[in-house]
Amino acid sequence: MGSDVKYAKSGDVHIAYRVFGDGPRDLVLIPGTLSHADLYWEFPVNQYLLKRLTSFARVIVFDKRGQGLSDRIAEQTLEERIGDVRAVMDAADSSRATIYGWSEGGSMSLMFSATYPERTSSLVLCGSFASIKAEPWAVDQEQWARFLHQLETHWGEGVLIPINAPSRRDDEAFVQWFGRLERASVSPGALLALMRANYEIDVRHVLPAIQAPTLILHRTGDRTVPVEAGRYLAQHIRGAKYVELPGDDHLLQAFEPEVLDLLIDEMEEFITGARPSPESDRALVTVMFTDIVSSTERAAAVDVAGDGLFAIFDGPARAIGCACAIRDAVRQLGLEVRAGLHTGECEVAGSKVSGIAVHTGARVAAAARPQEVLVSGTVRDLVAGSGIRFDDRGSHVLKGVPGDWRLFAVTSP
Repeated sequence: MGSDVKYAKSGDVHIAYRVFGDGPRDLVLIPGTLSHADLYWEFPVNQYLLKRLTSFARVIVFDKRGQGLSDRIAEQTLEERIGDVRAVMDAADSSRATIYGWSEGGSMSLMFSATYPERTSSLVLCGSFASIKAEPWAVDQEQWARFLHQLETHWGEGVLIPINAPSRRDDEAFVQWFGRLERASVSPGALLALMRANYEIDVRHVLPAIQAPTLILHRTGDRTVPVEAGRYLAQHIRGAKYVELPGDDHLLQAFEPEVLDLLIDEMEEFITGARPSPESDRALVTVMFTDIVSSTERAAAVDVAGDGLFAIFDGPARAIGCACAIRDAVRQLGLEVRAGLHTGECEVAGSKVSGIAVHTGARVAAAARPQEVLVSGTVRDLVAGSGIRFDDRGSHVLKGVPGDWRLFAVTSP
């Protein structure tokens, strides 16, 4: 999807970066607490984010010093970090770009924009803040120490999910993936050093110096960084556009599909001057096909044809649970059912859902045996760590779908 990982030299430090797309303008992404130039962009939600962003920009991503595939440096200053951004832009042959920072990446973005106005065409911030310890966030040292102790004790277990994405705390597959990202991104000791440095950073004095057109987005119920922090930025950056997004989760990967699309729509309009076509919404969903008519509280039944049911889910584990529940229920009636599941991007227009992912799901279902819940390799990969077990059904050619597809039968939901 993007280039291989490359390295920019920032002083004596090697900074890992990648470039996605070849759009007419550059967009540099400055990450929050975690980053990993390989693993981070394998997650379907992040792939969807990139697909949307690369439709109007060339996207440059990197690992901050001390994290991911960049050199592991224990001590670091904000000045060194923004020097890394400049080094990556130079290596990627980007003379000027939109700087997009989320969460703690916001302070780096603000400092870079103020220091290098000639390199900053515009600035976008999401869930960001000027200071942790000063108003309006005002986290005191005792609270911060308790937070750091929690991180150190449970790092690598998905410890950030209950804090940054409480709505996903019971999604075992999601927590497992995020725990893997925690372990790959940074060691506990390096994380503590980074978080202690972040606590001392205060860029309030920088805000009046921002010259670039600025878009600030923040969730109204953000459980991590209070919405007042976003409002503060908007009030102190001259001419900033401020947009509040609905919802509570701070973590970008936990945004509901419609909220993620709203965020990207706002970005695209701000950067390009044109909002994307509103004809349909794009969303990452799990599609399920069965050969009986049924419904369940866990699914949105969107289409019925003869004895078949087509439903969409916002998570693959829930889709598997539903398919297995249908299979087990009809068995008691002396009936047989086959089901097929696939996760991918779909076009959603009212009650109609379309796209190659829908066609793929239908072909997976057609390959299922009676009383079998058959899933694509994408679904199997997304529920890794959930305890759901599968039998490998080998490689299949799905009619009308390019390539070979490895399919798996659910043996234990």
